[in-house]
Amino acid sequence: MLIKLGYACISKTLEGITPSTPFTYTEYLKYHNLTKLYNVIESNLKDLNELINYNIKNNIHFFRISSKLVPLATRLDVIFDYKIKFEKYYNSIGKKIADSNMRCDFHPDQFCVLNSTKKEVLDNTFEILKYHYKILEYLNIKNKVIILHIGSSVFGKENSKKRFINNFKKLPINIQKSIAIENDDKIFNIKDCIDIYNEIKTPIVLDYHHHICNNDGININFYIKTILDSWDNITPKMHFSSPKNKTKKDFRSHHDFINSDSFINFIDLIKVYNKDVDIMIEAKAKDMALFKLIRELKYKTNYEFIDDTSFRVL
Repeated sequence: MLIKLGYACISKTLEGITPSTPFTYTEYLKYHNLTKLYNVIESNLKDLNELINYNIKNNIHFFRISSKLVPLATRLDVIFDYKIKFEKYYNSIGKKIADSNMRCDFHPDQFCVLNSTKKEVLDNTFEILKYHYKILEYLNIKNKVIILHIGSSVFGKENSKKRFINNFKKLPINIQKSIAIENDDKIFNIKDCIDIYNEIKTPIVLDYHHHICNNDGININFYIKTILDSWDNITPKMHFSSPKNKTKKDFRSHHDFINSDSFINFIDLIKVYNKDVDIMIEAKAKDMALFKLIRELKYKTNYEFIDDTSFRVL
């Protein structure tokens, strides 16, 4: 069983490198200055390039790209070119990703709600998904994955799941094929994700921390095989984080680092299925948390380490 670990969006090691520099709609309305917007996009792409270089040098094979790479891309009233103008960056970065066999994906923020009851939110969600798919396409990412929570619970969970399925079917087929669904920490648990999977066969991302927070007494052992099998020919992806602390208020929040004992217990839970898994480390210390976890795993386990972020569980 091969495990590859990844981190999300920015490196805590590379100070001042961020592919998420903003350019707000308010700024655009104030200046109507596309030059500044283009400068921000170019800066974000240059910093993404630096992050990919860093990942390659440190044998990081799994990375979540920031959704904020191209500001204002989903605004229909801001017309600008972010494809041809930056094609050289997409081609260069995409080639590095492909040549290093790095897995890169997206996880849109809380404004992307596919089962919203509000037309304006749903319209915006469709634009958000189109934007994310375009970037994956521009980067020539082979296995395009966009991870979504199920979203709103307006009118109850069952109606909300039906809305998700109905709106999913309205998306272009290529975007449908890119979507994976994740259980959340408050409303939709892993069983809800499986109910949706049974209808539309979209892959399931198990977020183990969310499962601990929100499980309705579900025994996760009954569902892991279905979760793994939902990925078909793509290596399954899971999320792992540790709670900020044990109080009810902060338990849902991510800690800066990962509790290695809890992580080892999680690996023990899934290793019986003997299937390769890519695990996204969701910690505020980002890559620093990933490497701290690796150091502790080398001390505490007999895992066979392949490189800096990958290991086999025997």
